[in-house]
Amino acid sequence: MTTATLTAAGLPPAWADGLLVCQQVHDVTADVKTFVLAPTEPRLFRHDPGQFLTLCLDIDGEPVERCYTLSSAPTRPDLATITVKRVPGGHVSNWLHDHLTPGGTVWARGPLGRFTINQHPAPKYLFLSAGSGVTPLMSMTRTLYDLAHPVDVAFVHSARTFDDIIFRRELDFIAAASPHFRVRHLLDDHDEQLNAHALRAFAPDFTEREVFTCGPAGYMEAVRGMLTSEGFDMAHHHEESFTFEPPMPAEPGTATGFKVQLARTGRTIECAPDTPVLAAAAREGITLPASCAQGMCGTCKTTLLSGSVDMRHAGGIRPREIANNKILLCCSTPREDLVIDV
Repeated sequence: MTTATLTAAGLPPAWADGLLVCQQVHDVTADVKTFVLAPTEPRLFRHDPGQFLTLCLDIDGEPVERCYTLSSAPTRPDLATITVKRVPGGHVSNWLHDHLTPGGTVWARGPLGRFTINQHPAPKYLFLSAGSGVTPLMSMTRTLYDLAHPVDVAFVHSARTFDDIIFRRELDFIAAASPHFRVRHLLDDHDEQLNAHALRAFAPDFTEREVFTCGPAGYMEAVRGMLTSEGFDMAHHHEESFTFEPPMPAEPGTATGFKVQLARTGRTIECAPDTPVLAAAAREGITLPASCAQGMCGTCKTTLLSGSVDMRHAGGIRPREIANNKILLCCSTPREDLVIDV
């Protein structure tokens, strides 16, 4: 550190929205890699465990944005890690696996998100994850372990096979080293499924715990159904997903639709006043860039060239961007005919 700007406490200032350099790449499983990222100048990653970054990439001349959870803990703020599963046909995950190597750079925004134990302190937690949904819960686990917090954590992770368990060795090490942490792996190829019976056997007091869930949409739907059927107070259930599932559009005939013109393609779609533009496009078979579909990540941000919308976002867009006619398609409903820059 030679020309670093220091805060009054003698530490580098916090990083936010900028260029990151890949320092290392670790193979986690056969189709999962962890990318270790650092700012281009001395900065510290100050974030809540469970938050995410939005990567802004240029792939073959096409701007693409995707959200990836920080699997690292804020207790180790000099570096940040994202852990990415290669998805068959996945535009961004395949590019990262094939092209991001040490010395390579990516532009990122963040940290973002409200899926974090910092928002919901509790004496006992239940972490439920499947597949790469383990990443935000790993950030929380690492944080609690580093700080030696005496909170009780029961962690149940579902995977296809033993070799597909992400962070298996580290989770087992933390379970062996900490008297407050227990982990159970459920494997599809062993016909082990998460159900109420398995949950009661592992964590009989699960109804008294704060529950954090992350995984594929079907998995989280099953978890919600299971907890509800067991009388769990869903005010203590929190979930995260970046699998885009557009909101259900209004039934035909229930409202007069507006025309939305996609300026770059020349296509025009109909969109009801109570339907987000992203959902209307999906109904017409048009896939637009999106991740969280909750107004948080900014992936579906675009320019409104004409018309006006109602936009109820969750922090994924900045006031100056709104002033420059930017909108989030996932949470913008039309007030009139629109022209958008997609």
